[in-house]
Amino acid sequence: MIELKINGKTQQLDVSGDMPLLWALRDIVKLTGSKYGCGKGLCGACTVHINGEATRSCILPVSAAVGQEITTIEGLSENADHPLQKAWIELNVPQCGYCQSGQIMSAATLLSKNASPTDDDIDQAMSGNICRCGTYPRIKNAIHLAAKLATEVK
Repeated sequence: MIELKINGKTQQLDVSGDMPLLWALRDIVKLTGSKYGCGKGLCGACTVHINGEATRSCILPVSAAVGQEITTIEGLSENADHPLQKAWIELNVPQCGYCQSGQIMSAATLLSKNASPTDDDIDQAMSGNICRCGTYPRIKNAIHLAAKLATEVK
């Protein structure tokens, strides 16, 4: 039995320690917001937070997440009212939507460290996230809007 803290709740999982965290989240815990894209940690669709850091869950074994704070897109906010979620909706960012939870989770890590990122900061922070639909300009605009929304809330 492996104990994980996911979105603030302790979960007991009867899984092998070498199972990728993504499969434990999706198949066992039924949190399906994080997506399988490449299985090699290259596309970013599976991004979750481990202790606030954007992490590729498709290559992280469950055993490495024990004792860590895991946050999925479902745990980013209770009512989809995180500034990034608001900005994504306001600017109609998603096209197909498949990569968007990973995009948002990477952007959330960026904004937690840099409240007012430049275009270059965004490009660098988001470089590991692939959007096959090419919504990169909308993603960048949404991150800028979320930064503005976050400062208005404070």
